[in-house]
Amino acid sequence: MFRSLRLSGLCVILFLLPVSVFASDRYQVGSGNTVTAAPLVQRPSTTPCVVTLFSGASFYDFNVENFVYTPPPGCPGPWAKVVFEADINVAPGIQYDRTAEVWLGAYNIYFGTTAEPSPSLGPSWHVESDLTQYTPIFNSPNTGVASIGNTLCCGLTSIIYASAQLEFYPLATGEAAPRVADAVYPMSAGPNGGTVTLNTSSDTMTFTANFPLNVVNAYLDVFSQSQSGDEFWYTCVPSDVANELFSCGNTGFRETEVSIDGQPAGVAPVSPWIFTGGIDPFLWFPLPGVQTLHFAPVRVDLSPFAGLLSNGHQHTVSVSVFNANGYFEDTANLRLYTDHGAAIVTGGVTKNTLAAAPSPAVVENLKTNSSGITGTVKVSSNRSYQINGYVETSFGRLSTQIINSVQFLNAQNFVVSNNFVQDINLTTGYNTQTTVSTGLPISSVVKTESWQFPLTLDISQIVQSNGNINQTTTSHQTFSDTVKSPIESSALNYDSHQTDTLVFDSSFNFVGNQGQASRQSYVLNNSTGYSYSCKLTAANNALTSFSAGCQQ
Repeated sequence: MFRSLRLSGLCVILFLLPVSVFASDRYQVGSGNTVTAAPLVQRPSTTPCVVTLFSGASFYDFNVENFVYTPPPGCPGPWAKVVFEADINVAPGIQYDRTAEVWLGAYNIYFGTTAEPSPSLGPSWHVESDLTQYTPIFNSPNTGVASIGNTLCCGLTSIIYASAQLEFYPLATGEAAPRVADAVYPMSAGPNGGTVTLNTSSDTMTFTANFPLNVVNAYLDVFSQSQSGDEFWYTCVPSDVANELFSCGNTGFRETEVSIDGQPAGVAPVSPWIFTGGIDPFLWFPLPGVQTLHFAPVRVDLSPFAGLLSNGHQHTVSVSVFNANGYFEDTANLRLYTDHGAAIVTGGVTKNTLAAAPSPAVVENLKTNSSGITGTVKVSSNRSYQINGYVETSFGRLSTQIINSVQFLNAQNFVVSNNFVQDINLTTGYNTQTTVSTGLPISSVVKTESWQFPLTLDISQIVQSNGNINQTTTSHQTFSDTVKSPIESSALNYDSHQTDTLVFDSSFNFVGNQGQASRQSYVLNNSTGYSYSCKLTAANNALTSFSAGCQQ
């Protein structure tokens, strides 16, 4: 019998033409360089003030890059937009994928992973994000740390290089400043940042503080990154059948839980990110998985708790990962918005039906005979909850009602015999309806959001007539986020499809890969009139086409 391979440890030996790619021409047909269909951040018309955080930093011995941040001189806020940019490249050679983080003080301002190189290709890529809502953390000088946990130990040869900067766009003449958070609080390992390791369901990441006395809205932006035994959590099965299915345990269900003072406060689904060394490294040349290079946080609306947070007492915000099994790396930023017309507000939570933890259902339907094992394993979790809260503000009572339904299903099909098949169909997401009522003329606003991140992953190891073993993997990820309200609307769809076959000899020595093909698309439309559509295709580990919209 074969085992389902965990190939993040397979160093890629690809021989492709090295290419230097700049932001203006990042899409080059025939290149194996790393690219994605994701758009760049929309820029205002004004000229930005640029602050370099670090330049040409090298990562080779689990070292970090320390830097000093100073707000842009002669360019005070408020700003129309604040944009983070980073350029990262890996020297040609042998190297694994690595986690990359940038911290400003204790605040995380970038979180992602790196692409893997080949002996003749050192991939380079560009990431950027809109950090305008985090404006308060940029108003004062601070120290920072960039961390890419890389090493040249044990046959690994590639150094990783990175540079990063912040762009501050002044307001245009007559332009009103955007509404940004009035205070931001970090959830991290300490004053210099760092993720918090969560090994089990009972491990927590916490932050305790006295918050402002006039909070009207609160949002927690959560990152839960799977690592080590949990890196491929979506392939896991119930522990009682893990050994016979050659899989990890604790089922294929994980979920991030948020609480305030021990009271359940929200749910953040775990994103099924696949890193560039995952399953089969050739799958991700040149198109990585969805959000692999630049994670997107899950936003948890904590506004019903605004009155509680404003009562002058210390409060503790906690984050845990249900079913964590060694381990998750977590961080978060808490954004608070205050009443500019009142120094003190009062309020409280009036309804909360969220249970402290989910109750997943497990169904095993496996049959064993002389040939091996066949059958299915499923784990599902479906729950709905409502949280209501209010705040007495300078403009009247502000009431927030959140009705949320969280859906999860991981259905796996197995064949364990002389051949091995593991087909995974994962659906994860939530639908939220937020109703905000005020004393203003527009008395009630209803906002709906549908967040979905499904994954289909089919892995088969088949013995060939010549004794070779072919492992064929097909991966399909789609991240979608649709928001509708009278004030704003947007629809995002990020889709990525990869297939490849690894060839091993009868002793499981790696021979090569064949049939690699991938495609990726990113479509975004919003109520401001912005429209973006980019489609990429690749074959034999090189880019074969890109649509005109990719050059926006």
